[in-house]
Amino acid sequence: MIEIQQFTFGPLQENTYLLINGKRECIIIDPGCYFQDERKELLQYIQTEQLNVTRLLNTHCHFDHIFGNKLVSETYGVKPEFHEKEQVVMDNSQAVGSMYNLPFDPSPMPGRYIVEGEKIAFGDHELDVLFTPGHSPGSISFYCADQHFVIGGDVLFYQSIGRTDLPGGNHATLLNSIREKLFVLPDDTRVFPGHGPATTVGFEKKYNPFLI
Repeated sequence: MIEIQQFTFGPLQENTYLLINGKRECIIIDPGCYFQDERKELLQYIQTEQLNVTRLLNTHCHFDHIFGNKLVSETYGVKPEFHEKEQVVMDNSQAVGSMYNLPFDPSPMPGRYIVEGEKIAFGDHELDVLFTPGHSPGSISFYCADQHFVIGGDVLFYQSIGRTDLPGGNHATLLNSIREKLFVLPDDTRVFPGHGPATTVGFEKKYNPFLI
């Protein structure tokens, strides 16, 4: 069984996720730790729980989701993995951080690009890679079918959706991604977003004002 540990980090209150399997292997998704105490909190948790970090995945590469990429990469010897269409977003992330007066250590280059439809093996489980652009050009979501959850980044929120006014964003594309990739999942699928509380596919299909 996969345990999901959530941290909320940084000035933009970004959700960082640790997926932990029965072998104490750990996948880190979107490390957004910005402040020094947050960085210490993440490292201390991993040490205390005796976790073996095996992958660093990014749903997308907006700066608030990669603040901790360098820390995680250098500490645990893992390279970030994300969709190829996010490379331009990562390349521009330093400049965007400066615009918001939030300088940060640049993310290492990816170890590899994740492709749509890929299955990421994780112990006895698999994560299906769903291509869900719109908030950003190469945004992806990680779906675990046997445990009915999806880590979706900034695509779908509790009664809201990701913003589409940033470079590479497209409102129609985002709505299509949600309807064609997320709303086809079982209604009881838990959605763990990049910001705010978790929700379910069924709840958002019924109550999300942007999609009803």
